[in-house]
Amino acid sequence: MNVTRHFSDTRTDQGRVRFLLAAGRVCLMAEGPGWTHRSAHDTLAEAATFLAVLPGLCGELYRQALDDLERQVEFGRGYPGAA
Repeated sequence: MNVTRHFSDTRTDQGRVRFLLAAGRVCLMAEGPGWTHRSAHDTLAEAATFLAVLPGLCGELYRQALDDLERQVEFGRGYPGAA
């Protein structure tokens, strides 16, 4: 069974950024007033780098999304068997 897991979900007044994990890929979903984006990447690092070049993404939402992603990665390292 292919299960999609929300890895990180950031919401601000300027929009929303989600990093989802499914079938060994990372799906980047982002939205804001008047725009939406969805793309698939091989790694979280690749998706986070791609996030930086999204037109319409404000700096505040970008910084918050990366902070949330970093916290989630650090949280995952505390579990045995975590990557």
